[in-house]
Amino acid sequence: MKSDLSLLCQVLSPNMYNMQLWETSGHAGHYKENMFTFQVENQEFGLKPMNCPGHCLMFDYRVRSYRELPLRLADFGVLHRNEASGALTGLTRVRRFQQDDAHIFCREFQVKDEVKRVLDFIQYAYDIFGFTFELELSTRPEKHLGDVETWDKAETALKEALDDFKRPWKINEGDGAFYGPKIDIGVFDAFKRKYQCATLQLDFQLPQKFNLSYSAEDEAKRERPVMIHRAILGSVERMLAILLEHYKGKWPFWLSPRQAIVCPVSDKSLAYAVQVKDQIHQAGYYVDVDGTDRKIQKKVREAQLAQYNYILVVGEAEASSGQVSLRVRDQDKHEVVTIEALLNKFKGDVEAFR
Repeated sequence: MKSDLSLLCQVLSPNMYNMQLWETSGHAGHYKENMFTFQVENQEFGLKPMNCPGHCLMFDYRVRSYRELPLRLADFGVLHRNEASGALTGLTRVRRFQQDDAHIFCREFQVKDEVKRVLDFIQYAYDIFGFTFELELSTRPEKHLGDVETWDKAETALKEALDDFKRPWKINEGDGAFYGPKIDIGVFDAFKRKYQCATLQLDFQLPQKFNLSYSAEDEAKRERPVMIHRAILGSVERMLAILLEHYKGKWPFWLSPRQAIVCPVSDKSLAYAVQVKDQIHQAGYYVDVDGTDRKIQKKVREAQLAQYNYILVVGEAEASSGQVSLRVRDQDKHEVVTIEALLNKFKGDVEAFR
């Protein structure tokens, strides 16, 4: 599956808004206890807990045409939520975080295809990480905006998209957002623990509250868009914590912050070690040099404990031949390879995940 990022516009919205915006969106009445609010010149402001109201303003800043839809806005801005202190747990639940957040404004007949497109994107991303996941359709909560008829129409659209996705899914009664039903994706780490990360929410309410519209084929006619809220990773901080657990601290090469380290046997081969490091760095990989005066056995052991994917030992023999002694994390065996062969191996490791 190829993600069509060329059709997605990345934007950056403010960190705080006047509370009048949150009154319009409905968050003031349904979510204010989870917001950080404060006074500025005798007016109440709130740090944004989500990006959607700001994106509604962006959609509405000029007249829109049906030809522009679907309009997809992505935002990695900082969010703040006033979580209860007892609910804070490391990186998995924090008060300041960022999401790979996006909002899709589309026509009603485009909803099914757009939802399917997001589900395909989630499948693509989670396959790369090696995650298994399950799907739940969260339906109308007791405290909600809008009429039941609109909610039923939204839930039906999500059900049809889930059926077409051809993966098992189940109903989570009454756990939808106050503005619309949603598809929640539960991710399982290597210990089979479940986390909620990706989400997809269908919203008929915010476009109505902000009186959003676009010109239809008949330019005299105005129609209201439907809004899809979506995140693939969800909270980046939470995903980082889940990946740490999932990989047990042993990052795959393509994702690792410690891809390689060059360990010279002695000071005599330090200059060559730096030369090797520069070649690897110029090729676009993360690499360090252990320039300490420790014995080579100690350097290799420390590199293994630090979870470097590859440990490159160089001595006078390697320096004279332009090679390295390659050791793989968690393996005792090693082989002598050229720098060209080493870089080809790195390239192959990265391309295996594309």
